Amino acid sequence: MTSETIIRRFFADVRSGKKPDKAHQYMAEKVLAHQVIAEEEQTIYRTPEDYATHVKEMVAAYGHFSLDIQELLASENKVYVRWRQTGTHIGEVDGYQPTKRPIVEIASAVYKLENDKIIEYWIQIDRLGIQKQLERNQEK
Repeated sequence: MTSETIIRRFFADVRSGKKPDKAHQYMAEKVLAHQVIAEEEQTIYRTPEDYATHVKEMVAAYGHFSLDIQELLASENKVYVRWRQTGTHIGEVDGYQPTKRPIVEIASAVYKLENDKIIEYWIQIDRLGIQKQLERNQEK
């Protein structure tokens, strides 16, 4: 199976929120996750169980969201993905109470695979865009 196919399936099953408990099929037991938050990089280890919990938290906050891969580029064992996630603000997010209004997340990540499993990734999310939507929705 190619790296591109694995990541497409990971997005369809796990990242989409449809089958988060399948994370162990796509992720190594310990994944190095580089997360850029406000221009500051944090690096943490995630297990498939941690990741599944994270996705379930997104579903609790944004409902059953849609996930549209806008770009995907693969080169050997690395895959770049840019996506648009659209959900409804149904749970508390960063202290903002639910508004039942749409929330759009634009994000991208590079996934590194080894032995057909994700072993490392670098992710950037437009957190300022999400915050502005949450603020605007609270005002309405």
